[in-house]
Amino acid sequence: MNILTAEHLHKAYTAERIILKDAAFSLQEGEKVGVIGVNGMGKSTLLKILAGEEEPDEGTVIMGNHVKLAYLEQTPLLEDQDNILEAAMQGLDAQDMVLESEAKTMLHDLGFADVTENIKYLSGGQKKRIALVNVLLSQVEILILDEPTNHLDHQMSQWLEDVLVRLKCAVVMVTHDRYFLDRVADRIVEVEHGGIYSYPGSYADYVALKMQRQNMEQASERKRKSILKKELSWLARGARARSTKQKAHIQRIEDMLAAEGPIEEQTVKLSSVSSRMGKKTIAVSNLSKSYGAQTLIADFSYIFLKNDRIGIVGPNGCGKSTLLKLILGQILPDNGTVEIGETIKIGYFSQDNSHMDPSMRAIEYVREEAEYMDVGEGKISAAMLMERFLFDGTMQWSLIGKLSGGERRRLHLLRVLIGAPNVLILDEPTNDLDIKTLTILEDYLDAFEGIVIIVSHDRYFLERLVNRIFAFEQQGHLQQYEGGYLDYIRAREDRYFQAGTIDRNNKGKGQESATGAIDTVPVAEKTKSISSGETTQKGKPRFGEKKLKFTYKEQREYDTIDNEIAELEMKIEKLDQEMMANATNSMKLSELALEKEQTEVLLEEKMERWVYLNDLAERIEQQA
Repeated sequence: MNILTAEHLHKAYTAERIILKDAAFSLQEGEKVGVIGVNGMGKSTLLKILAGEEEPDEGTVIMGNHVKLAYLEQTPLLEDQDNILEAAMQGLDAQDMVLESEAKTMLHDLGFADVTENIKYLSGGQKKRIALVNVLLSQVEILILDEPTNHLDHQMSQWLEDVLVRLKCAVVMVTHDRYFLDRVADRIVEVEHGGIYSYPGSYADYVALKMQRQNMEQASERKRKSILKKELSWLARGARARSTKQKAHIQRIEDMLAAEGPIEEQTVKLSSVSSRMGKKTIAVSNLSKSYGAQTLIADFSYIFLKNDRIGIVGPNGCGKSTLLKLILGQILPDNGTVEIGETIKIGYFSQDNSHMDPSMRAIEYVREEAEYMDVGEGKISAAMLMERFLFDGTMQWSLIGKLSGGERRRLHLLRVLIGAPNVLILDEPTNDLDIKTLTILEDYLDAFEGIVIIVSHDRYFLERLVNRIFAFEQQGHLQQYEGGYLDYIRAREDRYFQAGTIDRNNKGKGQESATGAIDTVPVAEKTKSISSGETTQKGKPRFGEKKLKFTYKEQREYDTIDNEIAELEMKIEKLDQEMMANATNSMKLSELALEKEQTEVLLEEKMERWVYLNDLAERIEQQA
């Protein structure tokens, strides 16, 4: 059932900057829609219009009767006098103890140990996570989420994926996390050149379907130009426009001339050029750094090799950015040394854009680093380079303060690359960069002849680029893993499984913490309160020991889950029979196969939940 419809949307900020042009959007009950597009094309504007936070210049947004929505903006504003729990419960029923318990559990999952802490001194990323909990707890039919995965580490992103997949309400979300889109979205919507294009399926389906659409548009444009060429030749022979028929013919030619052809995609393609690198690169020896009692980095040593592709991962606040700043010499270590070869030229792409002067023109910011760039087959100017990076003539002379957050990130990246470094240090490069820019950056880094060091929570980006991962684990120790992101996940599971500190089936052994660090407390010395998220070791409570018990929601789930599993198993049997009956109908067979696959995923999730609930029930019975 359609629960939201937007028609004939038009939105422009200037005569040159038209965001939406006679665009349309609709949302079905329970749909999960991923919104993508180049930065500055209007993704956030579309979400604000759908959420009622901004009015279109023209057009209408109609929502179904009794349909409610919750909106997570890109930079949420929270009341500084609130504590973490109060902010998470803002606008919700504060007297609902079940809701409050769920809020505490979600906050714990997102890395908040003390929910009574005042939010005044929290970072923007932490406040975004609190606001995320608030909207997830809202009893609504539509969730509108602008960049929900920003400021989430790997495990938090996976946690949010699980939450959104299970939710019954419809979700409209802007995100550049391609793994996240593949897992959660069942439709991709692209905002492009004022239009809204819809593609059913996951991100992988979108890539194939968009190519088909572009091929069809290009074929139609070739046909239009071919016909137009013949018609113009007819006019050139001096045909007279005396009759009505001839006048209509001429009018059709004029209409064809006026028609806009498909806008060819601009590319961000850059030849990879770096400065010459000598034998001596970067050598890190016995590096350590602590702040007070917290050890961030403990005795880390490594010699970076030419063409190294290093990924650095770990939970928020573990010391990833600190390690980069130690290598850059921006902060001093407590112990150890960092030696940098004479020929090394580092390009640093930081998380922080505060160094960018908002009163400076975009092109002036690039020219400060270099006027020209050698691209192998010659030199190109900063202006030409900006064209390749989707900054047209008008945008090049825009004030930095007028650019969107994503456009500033793209400009910052361009300035780093124009300097032709031979070592690239990228701190969260995927934050606020659109997918199109990310894919071109990935291609650029493939051909880059130098060292690349990446701190990122983007699993797809890491899997695509790195060949070695350093993971922050207990007490500032960096564990080295060979291969890409998926190799790291498999190797880490094997390592901790063999050590007896993690159980792949989560059957009572030590598990990954909510923030992603491996909990290595021996199983015999550890108990965990499922209802409160509190952990005790050797009888010493971390937050206060409580008796194990089911929450109200868990008790209801425990009472009904056997029937739900049986129903799913019966549904799969029925689908198998229907597939046999439709063996010669390829279209119907494809639909049934997809439905069966989705049902099997649900069954697997239910079975995992069954194991968890029964394990909890046994432990509750044992302590009684």
